[in-house]
Amino acid sequence: MAPPSPAVAQAPVPPQWPPLLHNPHSRGAVPCPGATWFPPPRGPRALVDSQAPLPPQPWPGGVSGLPHLSGGILSPKLTRGWWCRCQVFRSQERPLSSRATSRALVAAVATVARRVNARYERYLERSFPRFYVLYSTFTSGIQALFLEVKEIGRIRFRMSRQRLKVQQLPYRDMERLRQFRRDALKAIPIGIIAIPPFANFLVIVLMYFFPRQLLIRYFWTPQQQLEFLDVYDSIRRDSYPDVVQSLALAAQSLPEPRPRELLQQLCSQVQGGARPRLAQLLAVRSLFSGSPLVLNRLQVDHVRALSQVLFLTPHLPAVLLRHRLLSHILEIRHLDRALLRLGLGQLSEEELRAACYLRGLNATHLGRAECWAWLEQWLQLSCELQASEASLLAHSMVLLSLNYSRPSE
Repeated sequence: MAPPSPAVAQAPVPPQWPPLLHNPHSRGAVPCPGATWFPPPRGPRALVDSQAPLPPQPWPGGVSGLPHLSGGILSPKLTRGWWCRCQVFRSQERPLSSRATSRALVAAVATVARRVNARYERYLERSFPRFYVLYSTFTSGIQALFLEVKEIGRIRFRMSRQRLKVQQLPYRDMERLRQFRRDALKAIPIGIIAIPPFANFLVIVLMYFFPRQLLIRYFWTPQQQLEFLDVYDSIRRDSYPDVVQSLALAAQSLPEPRPRELLQQLCSQVQGGARPRLAQLLAVRSLFSGSPLVLNRLQVDHVRALSQVLFLTPHLPAVLLRHRLLSHILEIRHLDRALLRLGLGQLSEEELRAACYLRGLNATHLGRAECWAWLEQWLQLSCELQASEASLLAHSMVLLSLNYSRPSE
């Protein structure tokens, strides 16, 4: 009997991953429908990584390397879960890459557009310097107008969210809303003219020859801004003597002799070239609240002259003139209270000059100290008066600014 041959030692076969587990995208194998799914102990990304499979683990069903499978069989539910998770991970990566590509493309196009625009502007500046001034003014005006519209929308949204009134806003927001409303009203006629077909060429011609009447302040050159402000102020100052004369005539109809004498003396002082003091104006404040000097009782010519002081059109019925005049005076009064809360020290030089210009004083050729002194005196008067004394505030725009360049007597 031959001795038994020694057993040949065989190398242990390493456990193999099934095709579906090694390649989750493979659809060749059909798993057993009776298999059971158990939640995997590792993260989903570790399960779907085909390049670095999980190390084999002992399994109660007798098949190593298949975690949480009953009988070592891959269930359909598990396969579908791995497939969906892999697709989710890939779908999450694709939009990120496409979005980054789109952003890079937009940035490249914007860079090229800026470079071409800069070359075009240099060409215009060298070849057509006068046209370049108009072009640069128009482009900067469009940008400033766009930023202003965004700022107005932000202010309106904050007012709606916090349920604020215009009088409760800070000074700069109130001034923005007021100026933007005036600019919008000024742009309405040119917008109506541009409605018919091919009328935009006519609009361009009109805007070129009549920039002061048709264009808003964003499309004025710096030289035009100073020039147009002087023109508007000269038109306004033409009505100052009429206001003082109408006030002197209205003072003659006052019944009380003492207040009548004070007001007549004040008018004579201003007509003689002197500048009134704040105490003189406060001494006659009672005459402008319940007498013929209240806004609703003034003569029509008197109201028209006051309307020109506030840049309001005088060619309206008397009822509308009085209503618009009162609303604008009360708006300035609210602005004065907001400015007092802010403080004059917080204003820039441009804001200081604009505040004086709105209240009747052309400060384009005055120094900062002179503007400060005049506006401080105005705020003292405005914050002392009540809403019923708006007529005195309207007349003070003329009385305080008519002779301001002259020394006080």
